[in-house]
Amino acid sequence: MALGHDRKILQVVGYQNSGKTTIMEQLIAHATTEGFRVGTIKHHGHGGIPMIESSKDSVRHEQAGASITAVEGAGTLRMSIHQSNWQLADILAIYSSIEMDLILIEGYKKEHYPKVVLLRQAEDQSLLQQVTNIVCVLYWPTYPLDISLDYPTFSINEKAQYIDFLMQEMRRKS
Repeated sequence: MALGHDRKILQVVGYQNSGKTTIMEQLIAHATTEGFRVGTIKHHGHGGIPMIESSKDSVRHEQAGASITAVEGAGTLRMSIHQSNWQLADILAIYSSIEMDLILIEGYKKEHYPKVVLLRQAEDQSLLQQVTNIVCVLYWPTYPLDISLDYPTFSINEKAQYIDFLMQEMRRKS
């Protein structure tokens, strides 16, 4: 199976405390309700090896309904497989042998998969120039959306609208 052809991959990116894990939980719950088998991958962006007690976000993914979860940081993939370094492609290769319909990725801003970008503050706008393949932007009331963007935008308070939009995106064949 060619990864990305038989299953959808969607990234959720944003700076710390922008709501990434909450959005991931919402997407996992809606996708599993529709019968999707979901896997998740989280980049431990706080530095260092993700300890079991600090892997609470991947536990939240699991509790939301993900079939398989992983968190990666400092060369440790908390599925517990160790090697000197983990690239997202290496982790996706492991996932390729597991039957899933959808892989949701939290973080990995520099990768090129389709992305949901979360903006919380005005200074977060620089993220839009740093990432590629933006599907939509979710913004907080604290973000001054005073410019028109080239992609669909939703207030974080418009949950029904952005969940519907993203579920349509996930149902779309590659």
